[in-house]
Amino acid sequence: MSEVSVTVYVVSDSAGDTGELAVRAAAAQFHPLSVHIRRAAFIQTRDGIDLILAAAQAENSIVLYTLVIPFLRDYMVEQAKKVKLRAIDLLGPLIDNLERSLGHKSRHEPGLNHVLNADYFLKMEAVEFAVHYDDARDVSGILKADIILVGVSRTSKTPLSMVLAHKAFKVANVPLIPELVPPKELFLVPPRKVIGLTINPDSLNAIRKERLKALGLPNSAPYATSERIFKELEHARLVMEKIGCIIIDVSNKAVEETASLILEHFQE
Repeated sequence: MSEVSVTVYVVSDSAGDTGELAVRAAAAQFHPLSVHIRRAAFIQTRDGIDLILAAAQAENSIVLYTLVIPFLRDYMVEQAKKVKLRAIDLLGPLIDNLERSLGHKSRHEPGLNHVLNADYFLKMEAVEFAVHYDDARDVSGILKADIILVGVSRTSKTPLSMVLAHKAFKVANVPLIPELVPPKELFLVPPRKVIGLTINPDSLNAIRKERLKALGLPNSAPYATSERIFKELEHARLVMEKIGCIIIDVSNKAVEETASLILEHFQE
């Protein structure tokens, strides 16, 4: 039986991040069916649109576009109708409604999400910080960080650090291992800066077995045994209680969902 799938061309006069994120969010509702994404970024000529529409027509694809330059938007609408392609304008209706509500015309400038301003450089600095102080490579980062993540291995500390870094938070993360004394710095910072991450033992067991499989190791290794997992989680719980930090259960949570909970904590 052939695989049911569709291709979506994401067309933008900028990087195309917004369109791709929207398609991925929609595609998640159809898992395990396949939605293939082809991003066509920095399209700023009619010829560029013609090439994309020809390719999309050959594959009987859907086109989603985030074009803010008016003549490109108009040309996309006109040409897509001509070749009878499904073309979805993601930003156009919203921009039009904002113009009416605000009583001001849009700037119609692509790429304003990626301006190299002060916020951008703060984010880049935070990303570099997260890389440098990942996995307690340098415990001095604990004293410099805005947020410190603690937890056992495979509780998404590193990806969480990156998501929060893109919100301009400097994040250090520290693995809690029974055989190692936690860094003294953890007990010198305000407890509200520390976020403890815990997880259901069964979920952790499944994640660790998958990790061992990816490394070509047997899933019977101590790293994934129930005894080891219970020992690590109990040790982590005791350390977190000693710190007095909040604890978030990351079981079955997407990294973005956990990041949202952390951001809510800091907004409060």
